[in-house]
Amino acid sequence: MKRLRTALLGCGTFAHRHAQNLTSLESDIDLVAFCDCNEEKAQAYSQQYCRGEANIYTDHHDLLDREELDLLVVTLPPYGHSDEVELAAQRGVHLLMEKPIALTSEHAWRMVAAVEAAGIKTQAGFMFRFGEAVEQLKVYLQSGEAGRPGLMSARYFCNSLHAPWWRSREKSGGQLVEQVIHMVDLMRYLLGEPTSVYSRQENLFHQSMPDYTIEDVSVSVFGFQSGAMGVIYATNGAIPNRWINDYRFVAERLTAEFTNANSATFHFTAGQAAEPQVIAGQRNVHLCELQDLIHAIHEGGETRTPLREGARSLDAALAARRSAEMHCELNLLAGDASR
Repeated sequence: MKRLRTALLGCGTFAHRHAQNLTSLESDIDLVAFCDCNEEKAQAYSQQYCRGEANIYTDHHDLLDREELDLLVVTLPPYGHSDEVELAAQRGVHLLMEKPIALTSEHAWRMVAAVEAAGIKTQAGFMFRFGEAVEQLKVYLQSGEAGRPGLMSARYFCNSLHAPWWRSREKSGGQLVEQVIHMVDLMRYLLGEPTSVYSRQENLFHQSMPDYTIEDVSVSVFGFQSGAMGVIYATNGAIPNRWINDYRFVAERLTAEFTNANSATFHFTAGQAAEPQVIAGQRNVHLCELQDLIHAIHEGGETRTPLREGARSLDAALAARRSAEMHCELNLLAGDASR
């Protein structure tokens, strides 16, 4: 099987996770180039992961013009996206993109149009879909064993100033758009498309910081076609150095308590109570999303989270932000509330 000539676009802190996964798949991936506007960062990645033998670029136009690539892994911050997706699509280069794929709905759907017209394979970086416990719940829902879904609650708690761009609404989109969108995507994956949203978002803990222009506390309530409801509560004012992303799911015959995407306890609630099922997985979900993309490239078929899914989850997150701005519930069936 052909090794995929691969480049990494964006050499910030989080890109290390993708570089580690790429280099762990030596039989599948030939990591040939790094690109970052900061040449020293790209050089450092080449030294660390390719013994300095990978090519270095500071402009993605040069990268795509000079390299014959099969796969581009995009780990740019949200504000850094421009035309890299369209250019890659024109050249038939498959894509793995970190979330959020854009800051506006218009930009996201332009990306989707480009990749679908080109027929390339894409994967948006919503890795929680690949968690062992999430996969098991999906099976119970699809088989009907769980019964009718009713409620999902999720929290995203942290306490960090992060990078300066993250604190800027214009550059990150806010905590819900940049981070909590993972929870939005999980709800879409398990409950379907939302039909309504009501959100409250405030900056309560960082008002004295002039460059902190995003929310640090939020609650968002989504309604779904089935009648099910989803509640996401998030904050950047919780326990320092701890990241809490857990959730609960209640269906007609099953309640699931998730510690994370890999680990959950399933309680079967219909009829005579059965012993709970405990899943304590350790799966590398970032590696799984990469392997899923590689399989689609070689074997055909769709990835679990094509770019269209990234655009839909972005739309839902932007709709929640718009609801908070307007101080009202939005009917997502009545029009595009995300813009």
